[in-house]
Amino acid sequence: MHKPCRDVTEFGPDLAALIADMFLTMYIADGAGLAANQVGVDLRVFVYDCPDDDGVRHVGHIVNPVLDPVDASRRRLLDDAEGCLSVPGATLHVPRPDRAVVRGFDRDGEPLVIEGTGYFARCLAHEADHCDGRLYPDRLSARERKAALRQTADRRDEVLARRAADIAALNA
Repeated sequence: MHKPCRDVTEFGPDLAALIADMFLTMYIADGAGLAANQVGVDLRVFVYDCPDDDGVRHVGHIVNPVLDPVDASRRRLLDDAEGCLSVPGATLHVPRPDRAVVRGFDRDGEPLVIEGTGYFARCLAHEADHCDGRLYPDRLSARERKAALRQTADRRDEVLARRAADIAALNA
């Protein structure tokens, strides 16, 4: 997880199948987003199903995402709780810009621009970070990283049991 992912160079049925599988995995894990490297695939791809702060649901994917830098004079940071499927059970506050623009491609190779505000912006930035080899604890102080690891250890069994129940429900 701590190395940048490779760019996707082939678009087609294999990529479409990966994206479909990632959505299923994200839903089983009760996530708002999932990057390919979180399922062991070294490609710059992520999926999301995430509301914005107005309650509008955003569902989609992006291939070879690049997060636009935010002009410092227009940047407003929101320090809010953030979790991650790769750091199960841990939730800590992480400052992120209140707006995000991600550029890339859809699964067919067509150019795509996704813009989000509030919680959806947080999701886009979080998943783009994964493609760049970063986890949200990498943005925290050493003390906060230790707290995230403690939370993960304390809640691991609960999280894994919930995920197993979700898989069983899908197979029923």
